[in-house]
Amino acid sequence: MGDESLGMKLARLNERPEVFYSLQGEGPSAGSPAMFIRLAGCNLRCVWCDTKHAQTGGIECTPQEVADILARQPGWDRLVVTGGEPLVQTRELEELFFLLPERVKIEVETNGTIAPAPALIERVTEWNVSPKLPHAGNARKMPMLEAFRPLPNVWYKFVVRGEEDWAEVEKLQLPRTQIMLMPCAANREKYRSLLPEIAQMCIRHGVRLSPRLHVELWDMKPGC
Repeated sequence: MGDESLGMKLARLNERPEVFYSLQGEGPSAGSPAMFIRLAGCNLRCVWCDTKHAQTGGIECTPQEVADILARQPGWDRLVVTGGEPLVQTRELEELFFLLPERVKIEVETNGTIAPAPALIERVTEWNVSPKLPHAGNARKMPMLEAFRPLPNVWYKFVVRGEEDWAEVEKLQLPRTQIMLMPCAANREKYRSLLPEIAQMCIRHGVRLSPRLHVELWDMKPGC
């Protein structure tokens, strides 16, 4: 490790790299304090994407510069890497993770269309894989779930609109103990209106409900 030529693309927020300290809003560790880095660049174009600013462009930083930014925030032990699609920058992530203390728990949020590299599998604490259903509008990009199935630390988070989406989830034949459903909502009002229906859907099918705390608390304000 130690490749100074590597440059990471981080999403741009208020003319700075999007690195912030907050609460994890989704998945099994929802509510946990964490540092976040949002990477720029994505291989999908979901019609309801709520982070369009991270699809392209961004600010270039070396992995060491990102590690230095993270080190300025004291007292954290969890890092959430989101995007965009983080695995587009696999080599850069390998370098960044090498620079972090071993005590840091690392969550990677991915759409599952890129297989995880061995070095990442060894270091990542939790994979939050969010396969996109047809209503996202990415018909030609299929998730590479066979690369994730053997891993013991994977959760599958599905953005759903209602019961009509369950057949597509079921087709993937994933363990129900690893499936989480969350409402397709980009604002607080829509989230609150849809949440009871998705909760009942989870009860019917015996899967977990994922909250979207960042929507409830901050109404999708960036950097929260």
